[in-house]
Amino acid sequence: MSNYMGSNSLAPKAGSRFTRKRVARGHGCGSVKTGGRGSNGQGSRSGGLKAPGFEGGQTPWYRRLPKYRGFKNHFRVVYTEISVGSLERFDDGSVVDFDALWKEGLIRNLNNPVKVLNNGTLTKKLRVMLHACTAAAREAITNAGGTFEEI
Repeated sequence: MSNYMGSNSLAPKAGSRFTRKRVARGHGCGSVKTGGRGSNGQGSRSGGLKAPGFEGGQTPWYRRLPKYRGFKNHFRVVYTEISVGSLERFDDGSVVDFDALWKEGLIRNLNNPVKVLNNGTLTKKLRVMLHACTAAAREAITNAGGTFEEI
């Protein structure tokens, strides 16, 4: 019965498994004496290889350079800031939204949301529909008789 397959005949596919290289175990292994570690020095000793970035006790570069320190939030929201005073150019009773600001040339980046800040004065009644607004800017818009809607 040559076609019989038992658990004793199972083997991995040829070339899929490598036999472990026995380092520094005599002349038959091919890697004698130093075992592929070179001659002398820290790297030739057991436990001699230090962590990446170790500079022999000297302060490593990632701690010497302050610009690489700290935390940078890659998920932060960057707003395009618009002052309340710049909304004065719109007609009384008009709707101020993303497209209106773009047509007036007040914003250049279409990817960033827009936030209204309380700089300047507003006398016209406007319906402002933007992404964010400070509390003081919201109060200035409502005091002028307008409304702010967050989109």
